Amino acid sequence: MAALASTTMTKDRVPAGSLMTVILCCGAVFGAALPAAGADAPNFMGDRTTAWIPDRPTGDDFLPPPSGPGPVVSVKERPYVPNGVGQQPTYRIADLTNPILKPWAIERMKKANEEVDAGKVPYITREHCWPAGVPGYTVYTRVQPIHFIQTPTKVVIYNELNAQIRRIYLNVPHSANPKPTWYGESVGRYEGDELVVDTIGLNDKTFVDNYRTPHTEQIHVVERFKMIEGGRTLQALVTVTDPGAFNMPWSAIQRWRRLTDRPMVENLCAENNVDFFGYDRWPIPQTTKPDF
Repeated sequence: MAALASTTMTKDRVPAGSLMTVILCCGAVFGAALPAAGADAPNFMGDRTTAWIPDRPTGDDFLPPPSGPGPVVSVKERPYVPNGVGQQPTYRIADLTNPILKPWAIERMKKANEEVDAGKVPYITREHCWPAGVPGYTVYTRVQPIHFIQTPTKVVIYNELNAQIRRIYLNVPHSANPKPTWYGESVGRYEGDELVVDTIGLNDKTFVDNYRTPHTEQIHVVERFKMIEGGRTLQALVTVTDPGAFNMPWSAIQRWRRLTDRPMVENLCAENNVDFFGYDRWPIPQTTKPDF
């Protein structure tokens, strides 16, 4: 576990300029046999041009689970409408009556709702090029696809939007006390035709969705990825437990449709210097006197 801990305690992102090197190094596994994990182990890679894109216009929202508590959604009187669907687009206003929410989370989200009601543009993680975290990664975009790289020891999920990368280490236990990072520590295993991913060690600087739903460092996320509909659709059943932010565990679903003849694209983006949490991470330099 020493090797895993030393790797996952760093910021789980690839510096600009080195991403394509990582992809080229891993590219040799495309088209190779999956690791020995049972005859039913899923192959999400397909060939070199297989990608997965959210399968509906509102693909940057979670779908409700088959049963039980579900994710935060829009208030009924103001549904979320994205760009490009032939209707007037809207910004999200979260339904704060969802019983999963702790009072402090409701208060924080209420302020964000009020800003949208006042005509302000809300904070949207992807528009500021900040890391999405987990499970926000699964609803980070509704336009750009994700790609899988599967090896015997690791699965890499690459989201083309802003070159967001997740690393999932296979068949190993979690570190004893992983240092909180943007994407936490993800370990996985194959269970029949599913890839099960268990993530802990997340910092509290991300949201679980695009409704600006906060979480704490106690968050624990389990994702179950599988292909359905004859391999045309990829589905993730996400379960979130965080006693610091939520009154109960809750679940949600995300689905992507398969794209073929879609090569991997590098789309880099530098983080905005100001984030939602009210501090300048990398302040933009300002001159104190005119240049001429």
